[in-house]
Amino acid sequence: MPNANPRPAFSISPRDLTIPENHSTTARKVLAGAIYRLIAEIPTIGRGFPISSEMRADLLQFQALCRNLAKQQGALPSLLRRTPIATLIRVSRHQPSEALARELIGLVYFELAQLGALETPIRQLCPPRRLVSLGGRLVFTFPEAPHPITYANGKLIVDTVELPLAPDEQMPSSFSRTKGNVIAERPYHEIENDIVLALQDNNPLSMFEAHPDKQGNAIDLGGKSLETWTNTLRDGLQLIAAMLPDLRREMDLFVQQIVPVGFDEEKHLSASYQEAIGTIYMSLHPSLMTMTEALIHEFSHNKINALFEVDDVLENAFSPLYTSPVRPDPRPLHGVLLAVHAFLPVARLYEKMIEAQHPLAQNGAFLARYEKIKQINAEGADVVLKNGKPTSVGKPLLDEIRKWDEHYRDLEKS
Repeated sequence: MPNANPRPAFSISPRDLTIPENHSTTARKVLAGAIYRLIAEIPTIGRGFPISSEMRADLLQFQALCRNLAKQQGALPSLLRRTPIATLIRVSRHQPSEALARELIGLVYFELAQLGALETPIRQLCPPRRLVSLGGRLVFTFPEAPHPITYANGKLIVDTVELPLAPDEQMPSSFSRTKGNVIAERPYHEIENDIVLALQDNNPLSMFEAHPDKQGNAIDLGGKSLETWTNTLRDGLQLIAAMLPDLRREMDLFVQQIVPVGFDEEKHLSASYQEAIGTIYMSLHPSLMTMTEALIHEFSHNKINALFEVDDVLENAFSPLYTSPVRPDPRPLHGVLLAVHAFLPVARLYEKMIEAQHPLAQNGAFLARYEKIKQINAEGADVVLKNGKPTSVGKPLLDEIRKWDEHYRDLEKS
């Protein structure tokens, strides 16, 4: 369903959000718009559910801190860009709960403590059961009924137990330790730049799956080693960098963590959520091209999901339903647009690899897949362009899709 929450006004023209032009800033502006919306929503945290006096005190303290951060240039946006924090705010729009509020408050304090940005120690009376810090590359799981937590620069204090937040150089990249009934884990593994493979995830929606052939996104390495996962994903990212360098630079703006959801030699499954911009769920597949396609596909969903945070894009996005070129079930135009927007840059990857005479492009299976992708795009673009009623923000996006649709139709004629 479309989001009923009002959006703050934000001017953007997504003229090259599908396939970026050289040195494009469009994706950066769209992401800024999505973050700007979160800033406007912070005052709503804590509404929609009954709270205790202790929780009320926590909320008042949190809101005061956020108002102070808003006066410091860039401080609040840098926190809200982090997918574990932003995801909790977006989910709270439709599913507000004390558990989400507790986790959000604790995670903001955790990140500030890890950065050494707390002016004074701060105490949370109603802490969460778990803190998943992508910024700190640490996860803490607390006892069943956790006591108040004090957050101070470089550490957390639970009862009298101090938990250091600075990484210990002697610690292995993977570890799980217990101290004072608190479990500390380091479940993040570097892929490239700031993109990590995440073996913990705090997205409350991760097991809710819209695809009819998939049952949620439980974390699962599929029996493969961390090295196999990170090397394969790194190879895919490097292939994108070689063929589509501007798109690869955009990925570093958006993609923060890739969550593994199993291995399958026959099929590949991936997912992303509008609520969890910055997170990609992927299964492992032996084909580098399959993995590279999925990286582009899900990253593209992240980009357009950020645009949906700012604008509906289509006035008739959610009804009626239409036949989708990539799904067995009828889809609203919103879903068909997601598919076309994701498959067009995949087609561009194949096109560039053929132009470069890349070794992977020198076989019949590659060329057959390229033809299939172009067919998917042509069918999907036909549905969207014939039936879509774009908003003023959506019109430049549909114009771009029309441009690339004509480009590939012209290629077929030449």
